[in-house]
Amino acid sequence: MTNPDDTIRLTTAQAIIRWLSNQFIEVDGKEMRVCGGGFGIFGHGNVTCLGEALYGVQDELPLYRGQNEQSMGFAAAGYAKQWLRQRFMFCTASAGPGTANLLTAAALAHANRLPMLMLCGDTFITRLPDPVLQQLEHYGDPTFGVNDAFKAVSRFWDRITHPAQIIQSLPAALATMLDPADCGPAFIGLPQDVQGWTYDYPASFFERRVHRIRRQTPDAAEIADAIALLNSAKRPMIIAGGGVQYSRAVLELTAFAEAHQIPVVETIAGRANMVSDHPLNMGPIGVTGSDSANAIAEKADVILAVGTRLQDFTTGSWTAFAKDARIIGLNAARHDAAKHMSLTVVGDAKLGLEAMSSTLTFTTPSSWLSFAKGERVKWNAYVADNVAHGNRPNSYAQAIGMVNDLCDPRDRIVAAAGGLPAEVTANWRTLDIGTVDVEFGFSCMGYEIAGAWGARIAQSEREPEKDTITFCGDGSYLMMNSDIYSSVLSRKKLIIMVLDNGGFAVINKLQNNTGNESFNNLIADCPTVPEPFGVDFVAHAAAMGAVAEKVANPSELGEAFKRAKASDTTSVIVMDVDAFEGWTTEGHTWWEVGTPHITDSDRVRDAHVEWESTRAKQRKGV
Repeated sequence: MTNPDDTIRLTTAQAIIRWLSNQFIEVDGKEMRVCGGGFGIFGHGNVTCLGEALYGVQDELPLYRGQNEQSMGFAAAGYAKQWLRQRFMFCTASAGPGTANLLTAAALAHANRLPMLMLCGDTFITRLPDPVLQQLEHYGDPTFGVNDAFKAVSRFWDRITHPAQIIQSLPAALATMLDPADCGPAFIGLPQDVQGWTYDYPASFFERRVHRIRRQTPDAAEIADAIALLNSAKRPMIIAGGGVQYSRAVLELTAFAEAHQIPVVETIAGRANMVSDHPLNMGPIGVTGSDSANAIAEKADVILAVGTRLQDFTTGSWTAFAKDARIIGLNAARHDAAKHMSLTVVGDAKLGLEAMSSTLTFTTPSSWLSFAKGERVKWNAYVADNVAHGNRPNSYAQAIGMVNDLCDPRDRIVAAAGGLPAEVTANWRTLDIGTVDVEFGFSCMGYEIAGAWGARIAQSEREPEKDTITFCGDGSYLMMNSDIYSSVLSRKKLIIMVLDNGGFAVINKLQNNTGNESFNNLIADCPTVPEPFGVDFVAHAAAMGAVAEKVANPSELGEAFKRAKASDTTSVIVMDVDAFEGWTTEGHTWWEVGTPHITDSDRVRDAHVEWESTRAKQRKGV
């Protein structure tokens, strides 16, 4: 035990890193550092002091060199998801544009409730050299700068103006990142002079500490109310969200559903809460869902929503449910548990399900269960036909089906923006628990490769023999692809499926579905492109060190995938897919989008009227 009077003189940067390297967490009975390391791009705002501090702890906190600060943040998010929010990575960026590049990644982590620590350079506290390189000056407020923008996309925000402040700030940031209800990114601004200032820190501050993630026991009265409502149900349904996995409550969810024979549907974040052939798994719900789940949802009278924030793609912009359906919100976050006048149960999903099941006497009526299972049988047949290939144009679904047939059950599947999240959500048949990461909280283009790299780093710490497979459209590839190079450099193998439909085809589809002409989405429809041409993705990926090849059809894709599985380096497989044919057309609920109320186009006007016609089903609860 350290003497309370003992002190250690360190710079602010050195103290931050020493403290961080001594924070541990217990995962499955094993103690490990809660911070798995970091992603960094050095500049004048962080290289001299924070870089000096990190140099001495390369084994304890490995630093991965990023190619783009935004993609570093995406990688940190992918890492945190793979570790079920039990561990995180830090990102360090220089003052000015380096830090500003992290804004989108911080927003992604915030929307998805993911832990990520940002240690970013800032302008000098003394202001003696003002204005410094890359400083944004606000004439009426000299304290205001780029870093203040992170207040909107961080769960915890601080600017260190004195070395002693980290004694309070660092534990508060970590507590936020490990809190099931408030989990999200933490931002700490580090002025360039303060990073190098010294302070006599209490030695006890750096003692090894083991953290555990809190499990909040739900209130007994709220549990009793939920049980009473479930006991009254005639047509119950469970919505299983991503929070089920984060609370490690998959077994409890399955046991609860089986004990009371309640059909389960999954959100996008909750994909892989159950394997696809579990008899109570009725498929994904919502805008990118399944006919089976949505058919159940529109008739259910009591809905137990577990670990979900009930995003509009889950609720069909609140048209997916009967207006008189009662919702029970079981969630660690009060904000999510109370949505749309739900009967609120604030607490841990695992403890909440156990508490309800221990005294719940309810069993689902056989007629309701038979209806639900019948709908799932029909949906399975649709998916089987949808992913089949033959005499039809290449499609996302066919590529998904081929990979699904050939991958290992424990391989991790990643998708993010464009049409692929919908296609993966609808068509992927889950082979094992917790193996799917469809980033649709922020639906962020560019996450596909960077997030997969972060997931692969985490996977190599847990299941190194398995693969991380990411589905990426040509638009997302062009937006952010440099972590192909990162994965090759760090020897963290990825299998990247690049499905090229000639532009932003899913938004073109939305454009056409609302009566508009194709415009500025497909490369061929850009008025400022005189001679459209395709990108040689194979040559581009190969230039970054990947093994790359182009295939003509799903059969060739399957053979290429086998070669990628056998390889020990990152592989990129490119296949052209049709921009208009082959989309999953079934399983969609209504989704609210803004359409013109007046227009000179008859098609746009008719589409607006048709779109608005379904609004009558929309629940108006807050």
